[in-house]
Amino acid sequence: MEEEKKVRDIVVPGEEIVAEGKPGRGVFSEGGKMYSMYLGIVDVRSGYVNVIPLSGCYIPKKGDKVIGKVIDLAPMNWVVDINAPYYAPLHVNDVPWRVGFGDTGRFLEIGDVILAKVSNVNEMGQVWITLKEQGLRKLEGGHLIHISPSKVPRVIGKGGSMIQLLKDSTNCRIYVGQNGTIWISGEPDGIVKVIKAIRMIEREAHTYGLTDRVKEFLERGDE
Repeated sequence: MEEEKKVRDIVVPGEEIVAEGKPGRGVFSEGGKMYSMYLGIVDVRSGYVNVIPLSGCYIPKKGDKVIGKVIDLAPMNWVVDINAPYYAPLHVNDVPWRVGFGDTGRFLEIGDVILAKVSNVNEMGQVWITLKEQGLRKLEGGHLIHISPSKVPRVIGKGGSMIQLLKDSTNCRIYVGQNGTIWISGEPDGIVKVIKAIRMIEREAHTYGLTDRVKEFLERGDE
């Protein structure tokens, strides 16, 4: 486990990666060697060599939890922006309500925010989402912020440790979408503190000792 933590090299697209493990996300192999697909950070976990992009839009994967905003309505579906190359349709068969033809606006309106799950992605990158699973729903009120999808693992932390620290220290409800959209609900002071902490994590995601610095910031309560 300690060896995995030490691998933090920054690589550019096409650069050879010298690390022990199998090719993972953001990595392709050729001639027995591994190369990076992105400008990003090398991350070795569970025997796989991954490259976490430093920037870019969200690339959906089946099973991802995402936070999206409804941008259009149709008689049998809603169109949702999930910060991906394509907008995501949400069909009436993929919600927990009985929706009649042309009655979509009674359940979700333009501007509504939802916590959804990616149910399918085709070879062109087009994506479909669902609300038919426990915990998925419309998110009422709250405040949205956006970060690079590549920084989401750092905001969540190992085993959810970082996000739990943010929740416990601010008494806020927080949902983090794999697409880099974060929903925060709580008292105004708590929301402000969460946002500042997340921006700190975003800036310093590539550094070590981040959890301790975030904890210190939350306890201190200032910048």
